[in-house]
Amino acid sequence: MKSLTKRLLKLLALLSAEAALVGLVFLASLLVFGYMTREVFILQDTGLDGALFQFAASHRSESMTRLMRFFSFFASADYLLVAPALIVLVMAWFHHLRWYALKVLVIAFTSTMLNQLLKRLFERPRPITAMLEQSGLSFPSGHAMIGGSFYGLLIYIVWREVKSPFWRWLWVSLLSLLLLFIGYSRIYLNVHYATDVLAGYAMGIIWLLVAIWLMKKLERWYFGRLERLEGRKLES
Repeated sequence: MKSLTKRLLKLLALLSAEAALVGLVFLASLLVFGYMTREVFILQDTGLDGALFQFAASHRSESMTRLMRFFSFFASADYLLVAPALIVLVMAWFHHLRWYALKVLVIAFTSTMLNQLLKRLFERPRPITAMLEQSGLSFPSGHAMIGGSFYGLLIYIVWREVKSPFWRWLWVSLLSLLLLFIGYSRIYLNVHYATDVLAGYAMGIIWLLVAIWLMKKLERWYFGRLERLEGRKLES
């Protein structure tokens, strides 16, 4: 009995720590997005953007440009039209991953729609020094925001489902590094300001946490309804 009580207390402590961490990440993301918005549209401070453009220019070369274009591809529209669909198809084969498959599809689609809405709301033009021809507006960065929610969800799935600590940390580290390089590639290629990228990361995380919370509510409602229907069938 004492052993069971200790295990329950440890589980409650872990859940509380996880909830507190999620709350802190959500709050920090809100603050970052608010701060970037204030810097760009109220104070019109370009210090951070200029400093990052100068830093990128200090190590620019043909090989580095090719590498940055390579990383940039992994959050491009062409890639994100295909990758989520392929992941959904793979996950659909595994019964315990099917609900995650729905999350991938829903979050990829809704984060894209939200990003376009925010771009229309803020209407910030792209940098005139862009090294690639890009259409659309600049704030927040779609690569950072949509990539943040997409790869953030993959990190969440890996953390929840991969049992081996080695492989879990390896995949989380690789996905996190990929996401960081994607954001930096947009600054290096001058297609986004640093403030666009930071705001994109922040909003991507915000929407990811909100979407996961909403879908957990939906999941509980759906399976609760199934249980009630099964109970009625057994009674009849």
